[in-house]
Amino acid sequence: MIGAIRKPLAVASLYAHRLMRRVHPAKLIFAGYAFYMALGCALLCLPFSQSVPVHLLDNLFTAVSAVSTTGLVTVDPGTSYTFMGELVILLLIQAGGIGYMTVSSFVMMATVQHLSPLRERLARAAFILPEDVSIGIFIRTVVIYTFSVEIMGAILLFIQFSASGVDNAIWNAIFHSVSAFCTAGFSLNPNSLEDFRGDVGVNATISALSILGAMGFLIAWDVWRSLTRRSFVLSFTSKVILKLTGAFLLAGTAIFFVADPGISALPSGERLMASFFQTMTATTTVGFNTHPISALTPAVIVLLFFLMAIGASPSGTGGGLKTTTFAAMIGLVRSTVRRRPEITFFNRVIAPARLQLAMASSAYFVMLMTPAVFVLCLTEPGKEFQMLLFEAISAIGTVGLSMGITGSLSDIGKLTIILLMFAGRVGILTFGIALASKDEETEVRRQEDLLV
Repeated sequence: MIGAIRKPLAVASLYAHRLMRRVHPAKLIFAGYAFYMALGCALLCLPFSQSVPVHLLDNLFTAVSAVSTTGLVTVDPGTSYTFMGELVILLLIQAGGIGYMTVSSFVMMATVQHLSPLRERLARAAFILPEDVSIGIFIRTVVIYTFSVEIMGAILLFIQFSASGVDNAIWNAIFHSVSAFCTAGFSLNPNSLEDFRGDVGVNATISALSILGAMGFLIAWDVWRSLTRRSFVLSFTSKVILKLTGAFLLAGTAIFFVADPGISALPSGERLMASFFQTMTATTTVGFNTHPISALTPAVIVLLFFLMAIGASPSGTGGGLKTTTFAAMIGLVRSTVRRRPEITFFNRVIAPARLQLAMASSAYFVMLMTPAVFVLCLTEPGKEFQMLLFEAISAIGTVGLSMGITGSLSDIGKLTIILLMFAGRVGILTFGIALASKDEETEVRRQEDLLV
């Protein structure tokens, strides 16, 4: 009897595996994240997850926001969900932050010592890896690096939260550490981290976690390879990420420091921390805030538009167009103005394939944003255009900052933001490929010097 059942199951499994091998990796990534979001929504709808009744659409919004590591919420997670609900959210954040297939692939390698060709193909497409990178070793590095950083962050936050008298400091420390490293921006506090605006320890810990997550696993991989080879050598992509991230943080902090009257009125030390934190939270797309976003002036809101749109770096936990895409566009502009035949950045030639991906991502960003903002303007007539645009950019960049209108959006408005968050997490260009590509187009493009 058992043999009669086992054979059809084996045949069905083999057929399913062959079918999946024919499907474009972008579609499998698309389907994988959609499954996690649907599963998360179902779990949040269960009675043991809710402290108060939460509408189905709000549960879906929360699940999509968690898996996409955005942090926008229509209900307060700290009061709307029980410990089990918060745990579900945390697990969704973790799965979304390091990639839904990463942990399962790590477990598989621990048992069978290798990945299937399908999983290798998916991992290479999801992380945008160069050909010379070993998928197995890279995934091990990602998992070890992630949990090491999150555990250290949780320990530091526990010490600081305990000293500040935070209730249930252990759980708060774990939740905020994972949320920060995965650049999710989910907080158990109704006002995010505004109560800690002057706390140097909390600001420094959250910032370090967010930057380490947002700069990407490629840098961790470069450092690991350098340690094992006894020669510290960073790849071109890592150098671009470090230089641009540093430049954005320095320039943004300076502009915030002098341009916003509300921040300028703070004591000097607190003023500097608030300026840096608001810049950091947009650049890394983490979405925490220590100063009310709705109180910022239009000038610095425009700065946030730019930082949120560019976002973090490839193969990391953050969203946005990515710093490498920005680098490719800058290289294109400079070479065009100077009438040079080759596109260069930092004296390195950017391959045409990389430039094509960068420009396609930018174009698709605009193509998604334009109808989304149009719909929001139709369905949210009482809200200012600036607020709606901010909400849309925050969603597609998986940032999570808001000017305070998320909870009051209409059902259509919430669905629009859900679509943008989903597109942002899957990857703006991957999202388009998944919708438009044919299944037989399974070739993974060879990565060049600058990974976009």
